[in-house]
Amino acid sequence: MDESNAPQNRKSPRSSFYMKAALECGGRQKEVRLRNLSAEGALVEADKLPVEGCRVLFRREGLSVPGRVAWSANGRAGIAFAQALEPEVVLRHVPAPKMRAQSAAKRPPVRTSQLSDGERKFAQEWLFGGPGAQIED
Repeated sequence: MDESNAPQNRKSPRSSFYMKAALECGGRQKEVRLRNLSAEGALVEADKLPVEGCRVLFRREGLSVPGRVAWSANGRAGIAFAQALEPEVVLRHVPAPKMRAQSAAKRPPVRTSQLSDGERKFAQEWLFGGPGAQIED
């Protein structure tokens, strides 16, 4: 069963991202997409993943960790590591979050008392459908 979205079952927090990794099972290596990683395991995606219970060797750059497939369904698999990784090892393989630009410009509030007579008339006609419409302050 896919437990990837059940944070209440987690022993440690996971960091989500999208990176290349590999699983080795039965002497064969399968390239996978690493979706998240924690000290206890990983979530991977690929076609034709090993079946639940299969012993695997998880590889990511210089990291090589034995484990087993805890579950596998719909092109995703949860890998449970045989031993928990040290936090600094996990952090080394988790990309730093990208900084998002903060917009300093904000739309100023529009108050009808700040409109000129011409702007007020235009707004009344545009918003309320014709001449003679009224905007209340």
